[in-house]
Amino acid sequence: MNRKEKGNLGENIAAKYLTENGVKILEKNYRIKTGEIDIVGLDKGVLVFYEVKTRSNNNYGTPAESVNYFKQNRIKNTALEFIRETRPKFKSIRFDIIEIVLDCNLNLKNINQIINAF
Repeated sequence: MNRKEKGNLGENIAAKYLTENGVKILEKNYRIKTGEIDIVGLDKGVLVFYEVKTRSNNNYGTPAESVNYFKQNRIKNTALEFIRETRPKFKSIRFDIIEIVLDCNLNLKNINQIINAF
């Protein structure tokens, strides 16, 4: 399984997890020229932009550690464009990271949601 397929698997796992926890998914893989947001959802009136990071191990750090300052700014700028384009109704916004760790057979080993990650 290549990196893109593993990432898609992680995003599907995250979307299922969010839905099971009451989040209404508004968009998956929202893309514009300058960036992408993995999942956009509405959680109890809060507009949430989710960055999903999938790993098989922590040899190069935790999944969340790869969401550096540059990546955070791209996500924020893309989120602003999403709001301008769609004009959703929401109380506030936040940015979460969802860490997905898979075992060697690509089964879910661990899922961790970091609320208000940045």
